[in-house]
Amino acid sequence: MILDFNKYAVKGNEFLGHLENNLGTHDRGHAGRILRSTLRVLRNHLTFDESLQLLAQLPMAIKAIYVDGWSRGAHKRIHTVDDLLIEVLQEEGNTAWRDFNSKEEIIACIRAVIDTMRIYVSADEMDQAIATLPVKLRELFESPQALS
Repeated sequence: MILDFNKYAVKGNEFLGHLENNLGTHDRGHAGRILRSTLRVLRNHLTFDESLQLLAQLPMAIKAIYVDGWSRGAHKRIHTVDDLLIEVLQEEGNTAWRDFNSKEEIIACIRAVIDTMRIYVSADEMDQAIATLPVKLRELFESPQALS
C-alpha cells in the first residue's frame, strides 16, 4: 500500500480556499488562524460522539487541525455568544489583534468557518452538531435556509 499524502494536502488547501472566499480574503495565514481557533472552540462545546460524526466528513488535513491538542474530557458548555467570542479570542492568542476588529467581525469569521464546513459535511450532520449547542449559539450557526 502506497501512502499518498499529497491528496490530503490538496483537499486541505481546497477547504482553505473556500474559507478564504467566505472570509473575503486572500490571506492564507488569516484563514488558517480563524479555522484553527474556531474548530478548537467548536469541538470544546460538542459532545465527543458528535465531534466524531462531524470529523468523519471533514478532509483529512482539517481533521488534523480539529484534533490537535484535543482531549476527550474537554467537553464543556457555554451559554452566551459573548462567552463564545471571548473563547475564540483566547484561542487565537496574541494574533487576535490582527484578525479581529470587532465583535461582529468575530461572528462573521465563525460563520465563514461553519459555511465552509457545510460544503464538506452533510446538512443533516451539521444540523445535528449545531442542535447540541445552546439556543443562542445555534442561531449563529444555523444555515441561511433554516433562518428563512
